[in-house]
Amino acid sequence: MAKRKRLTPASPDFLGGSPAPTASPVAAPTPAPAGPSPARPSLSAASTPPIAQVAGGAARNAAFEEVTTLITEARREGRLIQPLPLSEIDPGYLVRDRISVPEEDQQSLRESLRARGQQMAIEVVDLGEGREPRYGLISGWRRLSSLRALFDETGEARFSTVLARIRPPQAAGEAYVSMVEENEIRLGLSYYERARIATKAVEAGAFEHDEAALSALYASASRPRRSKIRSFAELVRRLDALLCFPASLGERIGLQMAKALREDPGFEARLAAALDKSAAESAEAEQEAIRKALKTPAVSRAKRPEVPKQARISGPVELHWQEERGEIVLSGAGVTEELRQRLEAWLAGK
Repeated sequence: MAKRKRLTPASPDFLGGSPAPTASPVAAPTPAPAGPSPARPSLSAASTPPIAQVAGGAARNAAFEEVTTLITEARREGRLIQPLPLSEIDPGYLVRDRISVPEEDQQSLRESLRARGQQMAIEVVDLGEGREPRYGLISGWRRLSSLRALFDETGEARFSTVLARIRPPQAAGEAYVSMVEENEIRLGLSYYERARIATKAVEAGAFEHDEAALSALYASASRPRRSKIRSFAELVRRLDALLCFPASLGERIGLQMAKALREDPGFEARLAAALDKSAAESAEAEQEAIRKALKTPAVSRAKRPEVPKQARISGPVELHWQEERGEIVLSGAGVTEELRQRLEAWLAGK
């Protein structure tokens, strides 16, 4: 059996290296010195690379320009809400469509503003530098008047301004449309109030005539609805000075009045006398006087004396219509002096 040989490590000199270090016991770690550890050095502005400084400045400038552009566009388009002094707003810039507001409604709004502040902005138009007041009220008359009442009552600074959207300068017709649209959405107007704002807008020169005003202000209304507003417009033009509670007129009685104005020449004078006699102090009393004036019989053609048949035509009669001269000519053997007299009496309603 072959003998086993024992191998020994090679000599360091044989490998051409330095002698291997002798093993030594592991030394214990040196304890850290007492006291606070030295702070790490921080990067100073001087140590920031120049390219990073340039990029940061460019980003800040871009963000500032973007915010400035957004604010400028919002102000130009009327989307920016900002507080304005009450004294800077002209509430009479437009003829208001609301004739009157019940005091209990105004009181409720004042209490809401006192407790919760203004929740919805009003709308104004910028009338330009040098104008006093600077802004004209488009919509939000109730909020503006309530804030003024609260400021007069309390003197508190929080009631001295109003939150408003400043609309860009616009044509008067567009301003009236904006006002009507808000009130049509938020508060239903009576037919009389709708007709009144249309006629006042025409008188102010915002529209050429009633049809243009009705088409613009009530573009979303149906044709029958606009026709009813048109009928009430005649009441506004002829009876606005006589009526004390016109906003309370219902659709039915208002249309009856418009028809009477068209067909009965004496209705307006009869109504004025009835209203003067009643001295109505409420809407109900006024409408009762109107109903009496409507029920008063008027002289009509049906009441005129009729010509007896045998006296009308005693022979052949020919009728000739001369359109260019606006004449009707009767001729023939049946045209007699008696027929002429009776026709004149009938036409005169005697």
